[in-house]
Amino acid sequence: MDLKSKIILIYGPTASGKSLFAIKLAKKIKGEIVNADSMQVYKEFKILSARPLKKDYQKIKHHLYGFVSVKKNFSTGDWLKLVSQKILDIKKRNKTPIIVGGTGLYFKALTDGLVIIPNIPSKVRKKIRSLHQKIGPKNFFSRLIKLDPVAKNHINPSDTQRTIRAYEVKYYTKKSLFDWFKNTKSNYQKNHFYKIYIDYPREELISRIKFRAEEMFKKRVISEVKKFIGLKVSKNKTSSKAIGIAEIKDYLNKKIDIDEVIEKISIKTRQYAKRQATWRRGHMLDWKQLKPTGIKKFLKKI
Repeated sequence: MDLKSKIILIYGPTASGKSLFAIKLAKKIKGEIVNADSMQVYKEFKILSARPLKKDYQKIKHHLYGFVSVKKNFSTGDWLKLVSQKILDIKKRNKTPIIVGGTGLYFKALTDGLVIIPNIPSKVRKKIRSLHQKIGPKNFFSRLIKLDPVAKNHINPSDTQRTIRAYEVKYYTKKSLFDWFKNTKSNYQKNHFYKIYIDYPREELISRIKFRAEEMFKKRVISEVKKFIGLKVSKNKTSSKAIGIAEIKDYLNKKIDIDEVIEKISIKTRQYAKRQATWRRGHMLDWKQLKPTGIKKFLKKI
């Protein structure tokens, strides 16, 4: 299996062991790892975002981890610009780029190109989100189909994020989100990539998520969140939405105890993992599915 000439993409739900697999793969094919996780870009979120450990950095070269301030927004466009340059640099050194993470939109931008849609005013976005909350997902999806019939064959009704996005784009621009997509092109050909999805069994993943939440508290995550609170980051910044911040704030304010914090973080993380799996079903059907039990066998073949 010749992977050295490819750009390797590794996606999977949170806590599925993507980073460890990427490191093992990088050792075998002289690869360098590039981050594709929207929270691991923030330098202040080492524990909260489950960033790779320092010992891993020393073994294999890692890029785009922990370099953005939590006070700044970091867009998919920002990431795409940087990752494209990193791919070029890594290739020049005759190494293999291994892009790993759980942010589906980053991968879509890389493989399909970035959709340039006009900025939608916050008033419009708030109005549409309020409507979604008021009438519920089922009725909202029905309204979306009336507004934009094209969306019916492209969006899973349970995918709240994409449903709202499709509605606001059509409502404001008068043009379907999927018509915007048609005018988008990637800088790469399909055969440039080798795409892997880590397909972790649901029950095992739930246990891993709970274990990770417990481990965070052994690694001084409370101190990390305290420092974040001290920076007084605006609520509209992407970093403010990191799983664990709101829950640890409640713990610090003595609203909940440590067991409740761990449970709430575990539940939110499971919900996020479910959304990641939904994204994969909607966008990554051509990716190679690799179960954890098949990783050793896969690495041996290389």
